[in-house]
Amino acid sequence: MNAENVIVEVDASQKPRGKGNVRWWIVWTLFFSTVTNYISRQTFSVLAPLITAQYHLTHTDLSKILGAFQISYALTWLLGGIFLDAVGTRLGLALAVVFWSVINILTGFASSVFGFAAFRFLLGIGEGFNWPGASKTVAEWFPSQERSLAVAIFDSGSSVGGAVAALAIPLIALAFGWRSAFLVSGALGFVWLAVWLRVYHPLDRHPRVTKEEVALIRAGQDAPSTSTERGVQRWLTLARNRNVWGIVLGRALTDPIWWFYVFWLPQYLSDARGFSLQRIALFAWIPFIAADLGNFTGGWISGYCIRRGVSVLRARTWVCVVSCLPILAGIPAASVHSVYFALGLICFALWGYASWSTMGLTLPSDLFPQDVVATVTGVSGLAAGLVGAAFTFAVGILVDRFSYAPAFLVAGLMPLLATACLLLLVRAPASASGPVAMKS
Repeated sequence: MNAENVIVEVDASQKPRGKGNVRWWIVWTLFFSTVTNYISRQTFSVLAPLITAQYHLTHTDLSKILGAFQISYALTWLLGGIFLDAVGTRLGLALAVVFWSVINILTGFASSVFGFAAFRFLLGIGEGFNWPGASKTVAEWFPSQERSLAVAIFDSGSSVGGAVAALAIPLIALAFGWRSAFLVSGALGFVWLAVWLRVYHPLDRHPRVTKEEVALIRAGQDAPSTSTERGVQRWLTLARNRNVWGIVLGRALTDPIWWFYVFWLPQYLSDARGFSLQRIALFAWIPFIAADLGNFTGGWISGYCIRRGVSVLRARTWVCVVSCLPILAGIPAASVHSVYFALGLICFALWGYASWSTMGLTLPSDLFPQDVVATVTGVSGLAAGLVGAAFTFAVGILVDRFSYAPAFLVAGLMPLLATACLLLLVRAPASASGPVAMKS
């Protein structure tokens, strides 16, 4: 989740001059797909205080609506990854953006818990394609030393999209009504679609890529593009691979942290801190910018370490070790008296989460062949989404019966366990051919 602006060019400038920069145009296009994705999904969350008041929804009702999105989103990470590995990202992402944009527009016509939940479920189906597709594209188009930065760029779009939604959606709703906000956020996907179809083509037949850039990309890719196994045997081998399980458990124990802050922060500010919709617009975007910085921090530090001779896997895992510590700052956020101090702690926690998340999203392209990257990413997304949905349901019940404090506590402690899973399970391949053979 987080946007890398011009800082990216500092790292990108390390590439040799004259080699071409098509890959950077592509990853920035993916960044904007993530921005669009998050503006669409956050439209409901930002408007939740207004909608819950109008329809007299409980926090349990709200958790059902939010959880419906997460369940379908999780399933699409898996099925979407397999689908994208089969048909490619150009067509797959184009269809996905059209679908989620239409569904987001239609959400503005809902008027009940069932209606909102149904449209959120459908929205999750479309939006679940974005990250497996983007991860697959990075594996195809970037050498290993640039991958963490490329992932940070597209993943940072989640923070930028969340910030834009928190700032703009309330203003649109106050000016034109909350239903109009869904129309505006949904229409953005069609603008992105026109750019995507022009910018992206596969590496081996892109009309504007230079031979020098292709050579640079190929020379820096540790894992070959295809695995040695086919059919059912490929999936059985993946299921036995400890690296798959390390990635899956790591993401399943960290992504719910993001969902908690993304989905519940506007409602928390309204319930516990007394924020109006106008004040939510003024302040709720700030934690997303902190997360954006975290994306860049993790991506830049791991890339720097790799360029200085640290192994790829060691650089990624130690960034995770350090990054899990700031997330603990979220624990006292629910109990401090000052709302501004609470927001500062939440910002620090999301900065750490985003740095960790960038590494988690990069590992599949580091450890597996390109033709299974989207699948491995999809499996981890399935696990993360299901655990996230369970946590979302739990938060609704906890808040109705107790308070937000237990949720902040769990969200702060989970990354410690996630990092332990990475350290215990993930191992570098014995040789360059290791990822291709996918030996367990």
